[in-house]
Amino acid sequence: MTKAEVAGILKEHYNSAHTYSVIEMKNITLSADEALIEAARERAMEEKTTLNAQFRLWLAEYSRVQDQLKAYDETIRALRGQLVVGRKLTREEMNER
Repeated sequence: MTKAEVAGILKEHYNSAHTYSVIEMKNITLSADEALIEAARERAMEEKTTLNAQFRLWLAEYSRVQDQLKAYDETIRALRGQLVVGRKLTREEMNER
């Protein structure tokens, strides 16, 4: 099995027994400046990883941002009207950091 094939497999350890879950990957084509791609590849090599692995990490984080924003909005909606200060805050108090 090549390193590229292994990159698509998550290794889980249970009491020294190895089980493997295969994640099916879909290929996509991206366009970017050649110098940027080369610089990114060099950085990935220095970090002992690959550009593909770094892209997968970025894509996972990028897709989670929307979920995090939705959770934040839901929390704010749930708290609205639940918090009581005891008095009306002045403009200066509301803008303090």
